[in-house]
Amino acid sequence: MSTITIDTVREQRAVAREVPLSRVVSVELRKMFDTRSGFWLLASIGITGLLTMVGTIAFAPDKDLTYYTFARAIGFPMTFVLPIIAVLAISGEWSQRTGLTTFTLVPQRSRVVRAKVTASVVVGVAAMLFAFVTGAVGNLVGTALAGVTPVWDVSAAEGFNIVLGSLLCLLTGTMLGMLIRSSAAALVAYFVYSLLLPTISGILASSQDWFRDLQPWVDLNFAQAALFNGSLTGEQWANVAVTSMTWLVLPAAVGLRLVMRSEVK
Repeated sequence: MSTITIDTVREQRAVAREVPLSRVVSVELRKMFDTRSGFWLLASIGITGLLTMVGTIAFAPDKDLTYYTFARAIGFPMTFVLPIIAVLAISGEWSQRTGLTTFTLVPQRSRVVRAKVTASVVVGVAAMLFAFVTGAVGNLVGTALAGVTPVWDVSAAEGFNIVLGSLLCLLTGTMLGMLIRSSAAALVAYFVYSLLLPTISGILASSQDWFRDLQPWVDLNFAQAALFNGSLTGEQWANVAVTSMTWLVLPAAVGLRLVMRSEVK
């Protein structure tokens, strides 16, 4: 009869390997789809894209039927939906009380956060590719119905800027999800972040001369809007970098530290 020694147990334990990051990413992607709310939230990207394409064909003047018009119109609602997806992906472990299971299977919380961010970025890039393809179809169909020549007025650099702006919007949701770790509270904060603060900033810029020149350096939404309006100057890139560092990177670093240290119940 064989006996199990301490060395044998140690060897058996040594065989165990950590879960590959690619598998964690695939699990996080599947978690985005496997609930009714998640499925319809992602489906809303495609639905709103198609509806926007039809609406642009139906109501836009013939002179405005260009590729840029379609791509911007279809991508605009996505900049609101994608951060919501990111918020739910990050905060789900706390709001749905699945954190104990997740962090037991993958004890390194940083790997879970990386997987969630990667999955959100994959969904964001796929959504923007869908917007560009749908915009191309809308441009061809719309100009054919109107009897005008198709205009392809989006360069590769401008397309990159649009994707970058959309991803920065998505990462805003990621930051708020890490910082607050509650889906409901993070969603409220997101709407304050994306709707209320820009409104206050715009009112100040229109009524206060001292704030008009300061706005591009302190208003994240104002600085990011330039990414959707064509090529950027050097100063505009500096505005994007400064506001992103202030309102996105630094709060995300605080949120990541809180995720690493917060108690999971």
